[in-house]
Amino acid sequence: MAIPQDKEQLLKVIDSHFNALSQALDQVPPERVDERSLEGHVRGTRISVSELVAYLLGWNERVLDWLEKDLAGLPMAFPADGFKWNQLGLLAQKFYRDHDALAYPQKRQRLEAAKQRIVSLIRQRDNAALYQCSWYAKWTLGRMIQLNTAAPYANARGRLRRWLKHHSAP
Repeated sequence: MAIPQDKEQLLKVIDSHFNALSQALDQVPPERVDERSLEGHVRGTRISVSELVAYLLGWNERVLDWLEKDLAGLPMAFPADGFKWNQLGLLAQKFYRDHDALAYPQKRQRLEAAKQRIVSLIRQRDNAALYQCSWYAKWTLGRMIQLNTAAPYANARGRLRRWLKHHSAP
C-alpha cells in the first residue's frame, strides 16, 4: 500500500495493517507465545511473539504520548525520554521490559485499545494538521503516525508470517 497522503488514507492503512497483524497473531498457538524464536529488534537477539506485541504496544503508547502532548501544547521527547533515534534497539528492549508483567492476552487487548485511541485522536484532526505542515523535523504528523503504527504493524506481520511458515507443524 502506498504511503498515505491524507487523513482517510492514514486511517485506512492503520486499520488494514492492524487487522492483518491481528489475523497473523490469532494463528500463533497459545503455548508458543513466550518462545523466543523470532528475530529480535537488536541484531543477534531472539524475542517471543509476546515481546513483539509488547514492542508494538510500546510504539503505540509513544504515539499516544506525542499526540496527547501535542494537543496540550506540551514539549515532546523524540523518540522517547532518554533515547535518540540511533538507539531504537535499546528502546525496543525497554518496551519488552515495560510490558513484561502483562500476560499475552492483556498485551493484545492493550494494543487494540491503544490503536483505537490513536484512531480517535487522528479523527479529531483535519488534513491540514496531519499533512500540510511539518510537525517533527521534515515529517508531517500523519507521516510520523504512519511510520510508528502502520509500518511496524506491517513489519510485525511479515515477521509472524515467516515464523508461522517455518514453525508450523509438519
